[in-house]
Amino acid sequence: LSWNEALLPAVFPPIRLKINDSECHPSSSHQSLKGTSKWATSLENLLEDPEGVKRFREFLKKEFSEENVLFWLACEEFKKTQGKKQMQEKAKEIYMTFLSNKASSQVNVEGQSRLNETILETPHPLMFQKLQDQIFNLMKYDSYSRFLKSDVFLNHKKSEEQEENSPEAQTAAKRASRIYNT
Repeated sequence: LSWNEALLPAVFPPIRLKINDSECHPSSSHQSLKGTSKWATSLENLLEDPEGVKRFREFLKKEFSEENVLFWLACEEFKKTQGKKQMQEKAKEIYMTFLSNKASSQVNVEGQSRLNETILETPHPLMFQKLQDQIFNLMKYDSYSRFLKSDVFLNHKKSEEQEENSPEAQTAAKRASRIYNT
């Protein structure tokens, strides 16, 4: 268990629960594109798929930049927070974990030196939006393109293709075809 995996459940339980829930099920994106094909179309699509987030985190760990996606996820959860007290608590957790000078998983954002705890006194759902956008763009124009060329992505794509081409998958597809075409 890495230090941030040990910290994550205590700091951001809803995020960890979502990620854990998805680990029990294969990729749930079954629209026209699925899995790696959908992830390859945009970072947004990757971040909407729990399995995609899991694989992207795996890649970012190897690059020592997992804190970027963790910060982005924490900000997404923060936007859904209801109540001033809960918002203040979560804002402080985000600040202390990712933004303060003593942060355990500090992200590198522009203007960070001017950030201080006074921003936590009047929290609002979009208070981290500018910083979240910076991190999103950093991931989009830096890490994401490397992820698409990484062993993590390519191996997952290969295993997906093998599953799709397996005799069991083809038999199931033929059965479904017969059912719907009768």
